[in-house]
Amino acid sequence: MSIRLNRMDEAFQTLQMSGKTALIPFITVGDPDLSTTVEVIIELEKAGADVIELGVPYSDPLADGPVIQRASERALKQQVTIRTCLETAKRAREAGVKLPFVLFTYYNPVLQTGLETFFDLLVEHDISGMIIPDLPIEESAQIREYADRANIHLIPLVAPTSKERIKKIVSSARGFIYCVSSLGVTGERAAFHQKVDEFITTVKSYTTLPVAVGFGISSREQVEHFSEICDGVIVGSAIVREIENTIPLLSNPDTKEKGLLQIRQFVAQLKV
Repeated sequence: MSIRLNRMDEAFQTLQMSGKTALIPFITVGDPDLSTTVEVIIELEKAGADVIELGVPYSDPLADGPVIQRASERALKQQVTIRTCLETAKRAREAGVKLPFVLFTYYNPVLQTGLETFFDLLVEHDISGMIIPDLPIEESAQIREYADRANIHLIPLVAPTSKERIKKIVSSARGFIYCVSSLGVTGERAAFHQKVDEFITTVKSYTTLPVAVGFGISSREQVEHFSEICDGVIVGSAIVREIENTIPLLSNPDTKEKGLLQIRQFVAQLKV
């Protein structure tokens, strides 16, 4: 029996056939609260998102800048866990969302859940892929075995390092390759190193998988630029900041719809 096609593969195949680039928003689940996260996910789909990264809030987010750290702090105050993140994804799916979900989590919550239980939960809650930023390729073999059996893609982060290491990382990748546009933590940037394009071209030469770029992308102009050379563009901190800015609206039932519309419009103008 053939394995059901992963939602992420279907999304990228559709985009590539139409010559379009995937817009991949990142949000922190539970910011500002779980029910609002479900509503935000619905708005992201309406805005034209193609894949959504669901960030699991974590107390020591080494790869994240201050905007996402603040979002994690707000979510953790409400006792949001990896399990409640998955339940939130399920609630969004039950509300009619069709987009592929990628779970962005640090390794410790996975370890605490237990690998077998973790992958059972990913399958049960219809998660297409996962990103574990603090799991180096040298220690990822066991996770990759579980992921392949479950038909869930372990998406690697690839930084501008040696060509040998890039080739090693992409050789075992699934889903898509996440190119880190700059060294350091996440956060909005006004400009990027001039060699970023060259780095992305190098990554593309080593893989047939879709290649997406993230870390620091925050404007339509930047999305347009990277869409010329990438299959996907990931926007995180700028969207999380927009959510943060609308919390006063979101927390008031009389203005919640206005806040959700503001988030949708911000994301919609990023879509090219």
